[in-house]
Amino acid sequence: MAGRGRPPKPTAIKELEGNPGKRPLNKNEPRPVKRAPKCPSWLEPDAKKEWRRLSKELESMGLLTQVDMAAFAGYCQAYARWKEAEEFISKHGSIFKTSSGYIQQIPQVSIAQQNLKQMRNFCSELGLSPSARSRLNINNSGNTIEGDEMEELLLSIPKAEDLMGRSD
Repeated sequence: MAGRGRPPKPTAIKELEGNPGKRPLNKNEPRPVKRAPKCPSWLEPDAKKEWRRLSKELESMGLLTQVDMAAFAGYCQAYARWKEAEEFISKHGSIFKTSSGYIQQIPQVSIAQQNLKQMRNFCSELGLSPSARSRLNINNSGNTIEGDEMEELLLSIPKAEDLMGRSD
């Protein structure tokens, strides 16, 4: 039986968003090593290109790990199929006349729409859309994630000018 309501948001995403709900974070959630998985050999050629285009960037932001291979592969494969359907539509048009004289939409229109919907879902999960990125708060100075324990500790140490009561 499926759970009710929205699926829970991963703690890493909540931290990147600055924990907008201010609810206690699950500090015991598994945290896989932030290293991009190897591109699967079974992906279509355009999917492999998309993998190469995005994987290092997502890895550097800490959003792609070894355990995310299936989700990222799903995005890349949906991208390749969407692109193929769109290229077909561009070349042949989106409608045709049946043998009985009716005008009908070609199947590639539906295929493109389905794959675009899948891509949107994966984009939301992986931080690949402008709106998904706008909810993330990444400290790019050292590729550390806000909410990192060491980062929090360092930020909690008072600065020398604060201790001396001076402000420049």
